[in-house]
Amino acid sequence: MLRPGPCCLPWGAASAGRPCYSSPVREQADAADRVALVATVLNEGATIDALLASVAAQTRRPDEIRLVDGGSTDDTVARARAWVARDLPLAVDVRPGAGIAAGRNAAIAATRAPLVAVTDAGVRLAPDWLAHLTRPFADPTVDVVAGFFRAAPRTPFEYALGATTLPVEEDVEPARFLPSSRSVAFRRAAWARVGGYPEWLDYSEDLVFDLALRRAGCRCVFAPRALAYFRPRPTLRAFFRQYYLYARGDGKADLWRKRHAVRYGTYVGLPLLLALLRRQPALALPALALAGAYLRRPYQRLWRLTAGQPAAVRLAALPWPPLIRLTGDVAKMLGYPAGVAWRLAHDVKC
Repeated sequence: MLRPGPCCLPWGAASAGRPCYSSPVREQADAADRVALVATVLNEGATIDALLASVAAQTRRPDEIRLVDGGSTDDTVARARAWVARDLPLAVDVRPGAGIAAGRNAAIAATRAPLVAVTDAGVRLAPDWLAHLTRPFADPTVDVVAGFFRAAPRTPFEYALGATTLPVEEDVEPARFLPSSRSVAFRRAAWARVGGYPEWLDYSEDLVFDLALRRAGCRCVFAPRALAYFRPRPTLRAFFRQYYLYARGDGKADLWRKRHAVRYGTYVGLPLLLALLRRQPALALPALALAGAYLRRPYQRLWRLTAGQPAAVRLAALPWPPLIRLTGDVAKMLGYPAGVAWRLAHDVKC
């Protein structure tokens, strides 16, 4: 397995603007802008119609659509296949037990277009999502286009969760941004060059894929108007599980050691800080200032996200960010060592 490179390197730095692959023959001009859209699904009967309706409404429709179902026990497959009769170039493969990475690789391998766009189940795409996502490929030196995403909350908790965990456009440094595979596109040749998504990982597979593309020298551009909307987890318990699994994936892939170490150090030092405050009450004000700085950005985003909502929604959302931050941190601190233990037990060399 390739070792993840430092996350501070700008995209395409190794290639100096050249494509990350060296093909002797470029795609024919009349086919070079063809794009395949792929996604994996599992028990998404409640959301698959919204996703495919947003695909059908694209101002630039995909030339191929491939869904890989991991073995749904609900009506996901039947609902998806019903869209074939609605003039979508859609095929659905059923691969029971296939993980997200294996499903994406299978979907990509089953298509032929030189450009590949990737999204996720449970997502609703803006009508011009694919148009914005593919437009930068007019420049032949562009290998990857990072789209963006926004929360589509329905409850005060979901508003708070979206504001606490998701960046907004101005938070992003394009040269360092690692795209989510709910909103990304790349050249097929780039995907082949790095061996596709890492099928040995169940979570964090898109980050490892991003880092492999970066190390290969691929040039990535940020397309903030290529928007995918998704609903945040509806409960604190579901959020805890999500972040536990993400951190476990980090541990399996040996990602973000320093970031996780800082978190452990912070929480180990917290009891010492509380003891110090008992002895030195004058330090309470600086401590509160630090806590305020820690939560400032989530509350700024929450105020923006709830603009236009009833005052009751804003008020109900206000208490949640500190608890969400604490829950996420605890989930990560439990999940990361579980992933490290798995990596050591399986002798995975990252």
